[in-house]
Amino acid sequence: MRHDARRWSRVVAWPLAGLTVAVLVALLVLFALNASRVGAPRLASDAILAVAIGVGTAFGLLIISRRPGNAIGWLLGLIALSLAASMLTEQYALHGLAVVHARRGLAVVRASLPAAPLAGWAAGVLASATGMLVLFLILLFPDGRLPSRRWRPVLWALVVVALSWMVGQFHGGSTVTGGITNALSNAGITYLSPVRLIPWPAWLSAVGRVVFVLGAVAGVLVVASVFVRRRRASTERRKQLAWLGYVGLMTAIWGAVVAVVELAAPGAANGWLGTLLWTFLVCTPVVGVPLACAMAVLKYRLYEIDRIISRTLAYTIVTGLLVGVYAGLVLLATQVFRVHTPVAVAAATLAAAALFTPLRSRVQRRVDRRFNRARYDADQTVAAFAARLKDAVDLDSVRHDLTGIVFRTLEPAHVSVWIDERG
Repeated sequence: MRHDARRWSRVVAWPLAGLTVAVLVALLVLFALNASRVGAPRLASDAILAVAIGVGTAFGLLIISRRPGNAIGWLLGLIALSLAASMLTEQYALHGLAVVHARRGLAVVRASLPAAPLAGWAAGVLASATGMLVLFLILLFPDGRLPSRRWRPVLWALVVVALSWMVGQFHGGSTVTGGITNALSNAGITYLSPVRLIPWPAWLSAVGRVVFVLGAVAGVLVVASVFVRRRRASTERRKQLAWLGYVGLMTAIWGAVVAVVELAAPGAANGWLGTLLWTFLVCTPVVGVPLACAMAVLKYRLYEIDRIISRTLAYTIVTGLLVGVYAGLVLLATQVFRVHTPVAVAAATLAAAALFTPLRSRVQRRVDRRFNRARYDADQTVAAFAARLKDAVDLDSVRHDLTGIVFRTLEPAHVSVWIDERG
């Protein structure tokens, strides 16, 4: 049975990955054709995102090949394909549409390629479908099953919301603005949806609001399911969930940075800095979620997550403190002491560089004490053993102390100590 599952997974998974790669190749061709309309910074950002989708496809294929019965690998493959298709249709629409003039806040467009307006509509639909697939992945993470039977209503609520939303895309009353990269809206191309297959009576608006509330509640419950799994989970399951939580934390950090930059310098959001931050914000989950899934499902270097989290928090805190010190010194020197700006910048840079190592050491110890307790306790135990070893003279007591420390810090199945007594 397992052999048949693996063979069936190869029959389906490889074509799925091949289709995603083909879509990405076509996407790169359209990037080259749209280079003059997109701009170099945005083009480079979109190309990096395409490469990130390819990396996510590889991780999804790896999970499918190793764990064909786990739904996480298949969801990753579908997410990568949906995201790549959304970008492809958006770039196709961008290449095939031209703005004629503006009227009542919407652009009147002229199509130079067949089905270009329809492709722009499909880009938004596929981008939203990607978000729904991500919710399904979070709910089923990491073993491809629900936390318990009590979560079946949440799963069915997501299905109802997804189907209702798909039906709503065919009424033709929405405005097309593009997909995940906002290429159409950035080019000033917005238009009414060309798909009008379903009439939209007034009473359906109330149904739409109910579905929206249901989707919001289901989304909150999906996020809560991660914490429910963690509350009564084993140590191994906690590490698996920590990988996904780490990706969410990094995405939230980049989102906060983008928000701060937009508030501090609204014009920078459309420049190279805003494009770079947006690239980090989008590529972090695009690459991080498949990587976290691969680490959690395949259990490869699973326990490294504590070290990664502590290092990330430490360097984030140190970076924030040094930026504050740097800005404060520059303002103090230029505004209070009236020092020339180049001299103030050089002095602030030297001061920040001198503070980096001692500040990083202090912050790292405090972060390890809170978030990487195992490593902190191990370091403290080894340091205490080294201090006792200086005054130890009995070989048997040293050996007994050493084996006790190894058991407490590493928890091995057995310990053997070999002593060369020839010297």
